[in-house]
Amino acid sequence: MQVLRTPEDRFADLPGFPYPPQYADVGGLRLAYVEAGPLDGEPVLLLHGEPSWSFLYRTVMPVLADAGLRVIAADLAGFGRSDKPADMADHSYARHVEWIRALAFDRLGLHGLTLVGQDWGGLIGLRLVAEHPDRFARVVAANTGLPTGDQPMPDVWLRFREVVRTAPALSVSRLVQSGCVTALAPEVLAAYEAPFPDPAFAAAVRAMPNLVPTTPDDPASEANRAAWRRLAAWDKPFLVAFSDRDPITGSMAPILERTVPGAAGLEHPVISGAGHFLQEDAGERLGAVIAEFIRAAPAA
Repeated sequence: MQVLRTPEDRFADLPGFPYPPQYADVGGLRLAYVEAGPLDGEPVLLLHGEPSWSFLYRTVMPVLADAGLRVIAADLAGFGRSDKPADMADHSYARHVEWIRALAFDRLGLHGLTLVGQDWGGLIGLRLVAEHPDRFARVVAANTGLPTGDQPMPDVWLRFREVVRTAPALSVSRLVQSGCVTALAPEVLAAYEAPFPDPAFAAAVRAMPNLVPTTPDDPASEANRAAWRRLAAWDKPFLVAFSDRDPITGSMAPILERTVPGAAGLEHPVISGAGHFLQEDAGERLGAVIAEFIRAAPAA
């Protein structure tokens, strides 16, 4: 596997993101993560999606840290400061699940976790919750889902996939901006471009949409069906915290609410005025929702 590593100087002067990177070797890759809050606080694992990185959580992290929580925001393989497998064929759904599993459990030894997953962060994180339920105390699903290919994907997502597949040149910052309601500042847009100094570094960005199961016989379909069966028995607290302006995942919110027993009896917030990347549009509000959920739902 050819692996690329973004030079550190690409990440100089990131706006509002002072957290020093930490690294762990996982399956031949160096994965990056940042932490905030007390080391003895309850751990919260923040997982981003396509095509962002942990920088996306920069306004969520201080809210959680101020609530006394240990916050870990990881960069998926191929994104942020993490190593970048350079061939699209090196990326698979199963590999991305395993890379984050190894980081969270084998390297960081996390237990009693609250998962916060958005976009691919939920596609990966919900698999981990289903497959390793003893490691998790709670879940926050934010603009995400767990597709099996048994139902059609929204047209807007299919158009996004086609753009990523066929565009001669990709602008990652433009993709992020298209999923936001607010206009992002130039220095924020630059931070989303930082991990990708040239197109060779963006194999994961190109690959990820093709890894979402869209047919019943997709390589990941059966594993995701199995995950749904396990989530249908999950009775620990499960919060659905979606925004009101995400045409990509919005239809998944009621499905999660009615399928997962741990979602019953909870007041599931709808975060207004926010798009697909609700961390950009309403990060502090999302942080407050997560902190209150953890406070109100003590770990068993």
